[in-house]
Amino acid sequence: MTARVLVVDDDDGVRYTLRGMFEDAGLEVEEAADGEAGLERLKRGGVDLVVSDLRMPRMDGLELLRQSRSLVPVPKVILVTAHGSERHAVEAMKLGALDYFRKPFVVDEVLAVVRRAVGLVRLEAENERLQGEVNLLKSMVFASQAMSRLALLIQRVAPRDVTVLLTGESGTGKERVTEALVRASSRAEKPFVRFNCAALTPELAEAELFGHTRGAFTGAVRARNGLFREADGGTLFLDEIGELDAATQAKLLRVLQEGEVRPVGEDRAYRIDVRIVAATHRDLAQRVASGLFREDLYYRLKVVHLHVPPLRQRPEDIPVLARHFLGRFAERFGTAPVAVTPELLARLTAHPWPGNVRELENALESAVALSLDGTLDLSLLPGGTPGSAEPAVRAGLKERVGAYERGLIVAALEGAKGNRSEAARLLDISRATLHDKLRKYGLAAGEEDGD
Repeated sequence: MTARVLVVDDDDGVRYTLRGMFEDAGLEVEEAADGEAGLERLKRGGVDLVVSDLRMPRMDGLELLRQSRSLVPVPKVILVTAHGSERHAVEAMKLGALDYFRKPFVVDEVLAVVRRAVGLVRLEAENERLQGEVNLLKSMVFASQAMSRLALLIQRVAPRDVTVLLTGESGTGKERVTEALVRASSRAEKPFVRFNCAALTPELAEAELFGHTRGAFTGAVRARNGLFREADGGTLFLDEIGELDAATQAKLLRVLQEGEVRPVGEDRAYRIDVRIVAATHRDLAQRVASGLFREDLYYRLKVVHLHVPPLRQRPEDIPVLARHFLGRFAERFGTAPVAVTPELLARLTAHPWPGNVRELENALESAVALSLDGTLDLSLLPGGTPGSAEPAVRAGLKERVGAYERGLIVAALEGAKGNRSEAARLLDISRATLHDKLRKYGLAAGEEDGD
């Protein structure tokens, strides 16, 4: 990482001298002739360290320091003070300046201060990157630079209470990204509510989001607070935001603008404090141009825009995802571990995966369930020819069906958190039948589950 330094001074000679010193030390250098010009450059981002004179026309170094504190990320600032300005240097340190040096300066002293600052910048950047990757790895599996970059951006924006718009194709993991964002935010311990905007009719979506009174519409047999009020103090994830109808878009915009929600059929409005994370696989800008999505709502949602890249643009993630899924499904179906062979990886990386990670997961689940122990039938993967396997592989139909049934039972138990009555209901079988199958597949340990 080569650090970029912005030198801010109204004296051409000082800027020339500092540029030469810093470039000789291997740093990238930019210049600004006063504080206002320096602040404008900082707003464009990409500056790691600012070395600014204290006294300048238009905007002095202290004011530049104050205003730089609101930028994301906050740049490190070193001030250059004249002899006898120690009081101002102390004030600058209280405001957040990293260090200072005096004019006339000694080259070795200046370089020592700047090298310490650059070392700190690099250390903090590496720490932020690692924290971001650890956070995102709790929700997703990846090894690519593209996802590492996304992890860094999530870590950076999560503590800043702004609305986030997530875009990306279906199956890329936008909900998982939202989980990572919430986990790193100040609202991590507050409600996290999810809503799929495409799941309900416009009338029901409005009532679900904003709440309704009893009798507000046909079927409203009782009052409901709505998801915004349920998420008060926390985060509301609006998946497939591009599917909202025009009327619901207008009401959502009012909620974002006014910070209050009015249930359907009620005159009273309720104040709310909710962070919005919206996601879509659609091109919202194109939908705005087509008149299908409100432009003002689009910009309200797009305070910060994060894009989740499709799997075909990060093929280096496929091997780690494959190992993760194969291990999980072998355990679920009670089969022997599946070897990740070069032939398997070649097949997986050659496929474009239009359904992204979700398609890869489903394909490997099916392949493990229908393959013999420890031997994956590659003909079952996308691009293969079903039925082309050798007779010895085809002969394992009973074992395959049994493994698949076992996997369904394990998944149902996981979904029911071990409650067998609930698992039986999810599988649409009787509890007695479930107990028989648990014994059949060696899953009957601990007969009582407290339901």
